[in-house]
Amino acid sequence: MTGRASGRAPGRAAGPRPVVRRLAAPLGVAALLGSAAGFVGVVDPHRPGRYPACPLLAHTGLYCPGCGGLRGLYALVHGDLPGALAANALAVAGYAAFAVLWTVWTVRTLRGGEGLALALRPGHRWALGSVVALFTVLRNLPWGVVPGP
Repeated sequence: MTGRASGRAPGRAAGPRPVVRRLAAPLGVAALLGSAAGFVGVVDPHRPGRYPACPLLAHTGLYCPGCGGLRGLYALVHGDLPGALAANALAVAGYAAFAVLWTVWTVRTLRGGEGLALALRPGHRWALGSVVALFTVLRNLPWGVVPGP
């Protein structure tokens, strides 16, 4: 009996994919982001000229929601959570949310699932957008906390 007659493609084995192949995507993402975090940990964003300037800040003088994100990551890599939160609390929350989602994705993949399907409802999108907008407005007010140079 050929592979086509049995309903399978020729050369494909029945059953789940090997663990190494299933984990290729989550481990690839972890390696890529770990390398980026390692680079930021070595190349200090507090020193001017190391990274490109934020275009919004350069042209308007306003801090975008991401301003201070590299300084926050640098602080996290060096174990300074208060410093990271002071640089950009929203970015730190985003890093934490990503870590949780990556862990869920990896565990589901290990258990033979298809990974992580993240489908936000419109209300969730509006709430997330509102948090980002509010954070941006608050950090640009005179009494708001803004990242250092």
